[in-house]
Amino acid sequence: MKDKDIIIRWKEGLSKEQLAKIYKLQYNQGIRVIRSELKNRHSGRFITNYEALRYVEQTIYKYLKRK
Repeated sequence: MKDKDIIIRWKEGLSKEQLAKIYKLQYNQGIRVIRSELKNRHSGRFITNYEALRYVEQTIYKYLKRK
């Protein structure tokens, strides 16, 4: 999920917690795909709900600050 998608969904009315949950699911799914290859089985790191919420809040704050 890109920053632009987060802003669009936030404007549509999704809460920060809902956006963080969606971001976490998509991010961790990407890590699972990377880890499915044998040579990359220890690559990447899964994120927590708190880290996802932090990223979403920073993205929204940057958007509001520019506006």
